[in-house]
Amino acid sequence: MTSAIITDDSRPGFGIYIHWPFCAQKCPYCDFNSHVRFGGWDEPRFLTAYRRELDHVAGLLPEDLAETRTVTSIFFGGGTPSLMQPETVGAILDHIAGLWTVAAGAEITLEANPGSVEAGRFAGYRAAGVNRVSIGVQSLRDPDLKRLGRIHSVAEAKAAVALAQRTFERVSFDLIYARPDQSLEDWRSELSEALALAGGHLSLYQLTIEPETRFADLYAKGKLVIPAAEAAHDLYALTQELTAAAGLRQYEISNHARPGEESRHNLTYWRYGSYAGIGPGAHGRLPTPSAHLATSTERNPERWLAQVEDAGHGLVEREPLSPEARTDEMLLMGLRLAEGIDLDRMASIGGLTPAREAIDALVRQGVLEHGIGHFETTDDEGVDQIRACLGPRLAPLAPGTPARSRGRIRATPSGRLLLNRLVLELSANLEETTPRHLAPLGG
Repeated sequence: MTSAIITDDSRPGFGIYIHWPFCAQKCPYCDFNSHVRFGGWDEPRFLTAYRRELDHVAGLLPEDLAETRTVTSIFFGGGTPSLMQPETVGAILDHIAGLWTVAAGAEITLEANPGSVEAGRFAGYRAAGVNRVSIGVQSLRDPDLKRLGRIHSVAEAKAAVALAQRTFERVSFDLIYARPDQSLEDWRSELSEALALAGGHLSLYQLTIEPETRFADLYAKGKLVIPAAEAAHDLYALTQELTAAAGLRQYEISNHARPGEESRHNLTYWRYGSYAGIGPGAHGRLPTPSAHLATSTERNPERWLAQVEDAGHGLVEREPLSPEARTDEMLLMGLRLAEGIDLDRMASIGGLTPAREAIDALVRQGVLEHGIGHFETTDDEGVDQIRACLGPRLAPLAPGTPARSRGRIRATPSGRLLLNRLVLELSANLEETTPRHLAPLGG
């Protein structure tokens, strides 16, 4: 079952994120909410808890809000969701379908690690309804897999990708670069090999040192050295060069896809849509009748389980978001995207947009672009272009069409390396919007 990607970011969809917190081993670079339980876990008991929390969250949403009555994507993340039994995945999907309308062609993704992959389990996920898999390969070099604390080999990773491509409609895998001692030529060779294996999507992340991880301890003691900023920038530039040449455009800072293969669930986040977060340590953004809420749940799996059994949910935070907070979040998420941010939608969400003077100043510095319509990526020479369009790959506006829009903003390639600065500059210069007729850009 397939459908075209949702291209209209004024309707980013409604997603459900299911967090499975268990891993076979904790990776030294990982700061995700993941836990090792050598004695295993009571999976039927956890399944009952997931169902109860889904019931609770569904009850928080207004019945008359079309935005949250149809689910456009479901994402099983972790942790290592491929440690779940396929029957558990199927039961959760069935429960979601009993609470919401699930869109025809909804994207249903499950994260998998190569070490937990086997043909029968993958076939079970596919039968349960999963149509997209994201595999945590992380490296195509065995020594680096060991340094990263991964428990699979390159051969196992390649076999997992091949099996996934035979089983699921859509497959992505992750790699980490800017690793210790990694040269440009090392990465050129490895990424070229990955591109030859890839289908329609790759996630390529620079190694970062996260607080309270094993790598953070080693880094602080001088026992772990990663490429300096200039070398990391060169690795990033090479990444964009090779992925573009292979036809996988950068649609988000770390994500590359052929047209139509973008992660629809993650686009819901980046386009600042609404989503429910279910499971230990999951986060959500929910438009309830009283307020737009930022939600989070208890991180410890056993405490989450006990709380759900006692109270019907594991929520520990339900923070009403102010218009300023929502605008800041939309800036932080949307500036990661090559398509940028629709300022009219921003105005409709929080009643605020960045002041024209602040936008113009950043445009003059070469770190921001401002235009009418949607940004198209590149011309034949690889130069970024702005075209007045109704949407990606759709017909251009007819000549003489009046410009009623505040337009769109996006970070330039150099600006994408300074996102925190851009967000701070723009959020410090917000102004209230009114329903008055909008002047065209440049007017």
